Amino acid sequence: MSDGAPITPLDVEALRKEFPILARDAYGKRLVYLDSAASAQKPRAVIDAMTHSMEHSYANVHRGLHLLSNETTAAYEEARKTVATFLNAKSPDEIIFTSGGTDAFNLVSYAMGVGDIGEGDEIILSVAEHHSNIVPWHLLRERKGAVLKWLDVSDDGEVDLDAYRTLFTDKTKFVAISHMSNVLGATTPAKELAKIAHEHGAKILFDGCQAGVHGAVDVQDLDCDFYVLTGHKLYGPSGIGVLYGKMDALKALPPFKGGGEMIDMVTQETVTYNDPPHRFEAGTPPILEAIGLGASLNWMREKGVEAIAAHEARLKTHVLEELAKLNFVRVYGRAENKAPIIAFTVEGAHPHDISAILDRTGVAVRAGHHCAQPLMKRLGVSASARASFAAYNTHEDVEALIAGLHKTHQMLG
Repeated sequence: MSDGAPITPLDVEALRKEFPILARDAYGKRLVYLDSAASAQKPRAVIDAMTHSMEHSYANVHRGLHLLSNETTAAYEEARKTVATFLNAKSPDEIIFTSGGTDAFNLVSYAMGVGDIGEGDEIILSVAEHHSNIVPWHLLRERKGAVLKWLDVSDDGEVDLDAYRTLFTDKTKFVAISHMSNVLGATTPAKELAKIAHEHGAKILFDGCQAGVHGAVDVQDLDCDFYVLTGHKLYGPSGIGVLYGKMDALKALPPFKGGGEMIDMVTQETVTYNDPPHRFEAGTPPILEAIGLGASLNWMREKGVEAIAAHEARLKTHVLEELAKLNFVRVYGRAENKAPIIAFTVEGAHPHDISAILDRTGVAVRAGHHCAQPLMKRLGVSASARASFAAYNTHEDVEALIAGLHKTHQMLG
């Protein structure tokens, strides 16, 4: 959160030089990477941190007493502390490393199904959720007889709090909802959503896989029970995710996976389990990936999360202003608090063709349903193209996208 001091603007050209991949071309043209909502590129700081660990001090964590194991364990646990600071968690013990956001959602849904959620119990989702925050709850519907209740969103992706309140009954046990839409970029009123859920005795989980990239997150202020991040969208590596949980909520969950590290004592007759977070980190964890994630979050903090957000806001304003001049382009979602995630279609063109033509101009965008088919149905389309901006993008990238869309319309419109 800002303390009122002026935000130092990003030196974007210097920042871009920290991303080796941005020096390459695409079909002989300057690479314009606008697919960061799917997976962001990696700065040198992340690459170097992972390489250094592999070259100088790699070993398994927690179980060895030799020098390399001690060094790697220290780096791994330092990454946990970095995540706790990034989210303003009360303790690093509230941070669980997973294999990704999807793994984190599955952990919570499985454990809730073993414990609190059974036949007839209700789970509230929004129609704007990513499939990774839908399918695990469908598994509880199929296996346990849980009931899924759906919160609609506006055309811009905004949530109606009054409509949300009407979904709660005495059977509502859980809410799982995105903090920011991966398609429309709209930010949900997370603090209010959590307050209402708790008033009805329900726990709440936020999908922060997009929100964590585009602004500061304070899980204590949100008062959420669970919060999910994924490393590869945070300028970090793939294969690493984060589940934050309030300690009381984590202690109430049974284990998700069995194996080494998550145990206290194993005999032929019984097994007892470790305390959180280790209870949920069975087996050898994603060691290098956690170290890389810690490096990426430190990199974001060094550049300034608010400075990144301010730069992205200027790019968003620029691209929306330019798209408004194109009468053959339809933009989906114009929420006031919209992130620099722009879903759109071009008149007479399939999104896959839009993406293919833009690709040949050096511009990389996403095309498809973006793992959000319920939202696509809500918007009345089967797919869209999506341009998503990050810290390393420039106003020149915006102009390249607009030029590419003109070419697309000339060829297909």
